[in-house]
Amino acid sequence: MNQIPPIDLTRQYQTIGSQVSAVVQDVLTSGRYIGGSSVANFEQQFAAYIGVSECIACNSGTDALYLALRALEIGPGDEVITTPFTFIATSEAIAAVGATPVFVDIDLATFNLDVTQITAAITNKTKAILPVHLFGQPVDMSSIMQVAQERSLAVIEDCAQATGAEWAGRKVGSIGHIGCFSFFPTKNLGACGDGGAVTTNDKNLAASIRILREHGMTERYRHEATGINSRLDALQAAILQIKLPYLARWNDARRQVADNYHQLLKSLPGIVLPQELPGGRAVWNQYTLRLTQECHSSDYRDKVRNQLQQLGISSMVYYPLPLHLQPVYKSLGYQKGQLPMVEQACHQVLSLPMFPELSFEEQQQVVYSLKDCFVN
Repeated sequence: MNQIPPIDLTRQYQTIGSQVSAVVQDVLTSGRYIGGSSVANFEQQFAAYIGVSECIACNSGTDALYLALRALEIGPGDEVITTPFTFIATSEAIAAVGATPVFVDIDLATFNLDVTQITAAITNKTKAILPVHLFGQPVDMSSIMQVAQERSLAVIEDCAQATGAEWAGRKVGSIGHIGCFSFFPTKNLGACGDGGAVTTNDKNLAASIRILREHGMTERYRHEATGINSRLDALQAAILQIKLPYLARWNDARRQVADNYHQLLKSLPGIVLPQELPGGRAVWNQYTLRLTQECHSSDYRDKVRNQLQQLGISSMVYYPLPLHLQPVYKSLGYQKGQLPMVEQACHQVLSLPMFPELSFEEQQQVVYSLKDCFVN
């Protein structure tokens, strides 16, 4: 019986390894390891891919969020509406600029921000909405942009898990005022280390972000703002240039894997499969379903996960504790039961193996093993 991991990056490397090795050698030989043509060229190519005029590469997806908030001059006393069901980097960036994250419950069908609840969360302190395109599923950006326009709010898209996803025919990261991307190795477009980018059509915002990522410098040793050191190194930029032309193919392969799971799992009782909203086109960074038995706790889900592991199937749980109940946000005053949909999801979600090179036979093994867990 084969052991099936949640993701296997070695299979991708086997297809492009010679190209990656060549460009890495070129960068090392050049002696130009920070900035230079590799970074500039990647920024141009990624901007064209997303469909925006500006791309600013940076050190990580977390830094991309931080830089976006700083460029929009969001800080102490301001509020930013976001989801409680994501990695903490999203709310962490909000807190890092001194603002307050305001959590809105999720839609269980997509795991994304429930757009119908945004308006009720807006106060006179609200400055922005920060939706997360979780697991590669695009948020209903039409509704969010309508609310933002009516209330004069900025929209920052967290696209860390959704590079290439689309809403209404436009790629995420090109719809809001700013898009923020992560190139962490497990992402749809992953570097061989950390990396991130900010996208926008606003030249003034882009100029501010470029200054902030370089210690607030407008020219060498002249600092106009308190910035940070957040540069994408040339090695990662060169690797990302090799990978970017493959991204559409890899995302299509992910869609096929998702379609296979849909068909293999559709008749299995006790689970709810992930759904795509009309108008959205997902890229399936994760394939996350819900186990609906005994949903009052995570014990059942964890039992199934352990049984899968014994059968050679590795799965993941994103995320077992929602952000509004994290100890770090205790001072915000959220109580258990206040956001019931996300709390239910945290007890039920299970992410199955998902990567472009996952074979149909391996998916069958995953599903057969899952069925065995239900029987036993």
